[in-house]
Amino acid sequence: MCAQTDTFGDQNLTSNQHHHKAIDGRKTAARILLECRDYTTAQPRLGRLLSICIGDVPETAVYVRNQARGAERAGIPFEQATWDQNITQDEAKQKIHAMNDDPDILGVILQRPVPDHINIRSLQSAVHPLKDVEGMNPASIGNIVYSDVALAPCTAAASVELIKETGLSLEGLEIVMIGHSEIVGKPAAMMLMAEGATVTVCHHLTRSVAMHSRRADVVVVAVGIAHFLGPDMIKPGAAVIDIGINQITDADGTHKIVGDVDTDAVRDIAGWITPVPGGVGPVTVAILMRNAIVAHKRQIAAGWMA
Repeated sequence: MCAQTDTFGDQNLTSNQHHHKAIDGRKTAARILLECRDYTTAQPRLGRLLSICIGDVPETAVYVRNQARGAERAGIPFEQATWDQNITQDEAKQKIHAMNDDPDILGVILQRPVPDHINIRSLQSAVHPLKDVEGMNPASIGNIVYSDVALAPCTAAASVELIKETGLSLEGLEIVMIGHSEIVGKPAAMMLMAEGATVTVCHHLTRSVAMHSRRADVVVVAVGIAHFLGPDMIKPGAAVIDIGINQITDADGTHKIVGDVDTDAVRDIAGWITPVPGGVGPVTVAILMRNAIVAHKRQIAAGWMA
């Protein structure tokens, strides 16, 4: 008896392939970090990643801890620095310029949030593009327009990486990006177009998000609204990439982290779906380490290192 087939864009999937598959971000991250380790092991000299917090910001602790662990697994030296919360904009920029000239610093990470008097975009612009491991310098983001995605924003790159984990060819794939932020939605859309995908970007002025998302082979969601995407907003077999991180309180008063997707409701319809946590988050950290490797190679090519 022949297996039934369903049309998924221009790609045919047998019915037994149509069942829900959780995309394991931790597994993907482990692979990327191992690739980084293979590179760093062979390097006689490797600068450190410098993570900067401005003021005592408790909410950054988990991000810094995850980055430190990722760096250790990738074989990249990692240092955490905390600047005084009253540091001026000019003083902060001078410190960053000094880091740009320091051969022992491989890359600079600016933790957010920052104090109200600090212009984070200005500081991101001050990080040299060859040390911009977060991909947040306007030059790094601008390069994506020209399909140079090697130092792209980490979360955007992680979403693309996880789409590839499905095994689907991105060429001609119909993808709907819900959310158009400068650090996720817009760069992710550009990266996907560079891969040959057909991309629709929805935002807060889109008249009917569901009208677009229901025809997509892949839906990527980054809006910061818990359970925004429901089962009526996707077509059967679609891949769903959930970038959202939201804290909600259950009826019993317990707090938990959920994504922008109503995962339990969408799970039975989606062909693939990323969990929260355990999906995009671990891959974002791994991409940060891969960006550090790219930065190291480009610094050598630029003659910064012997």
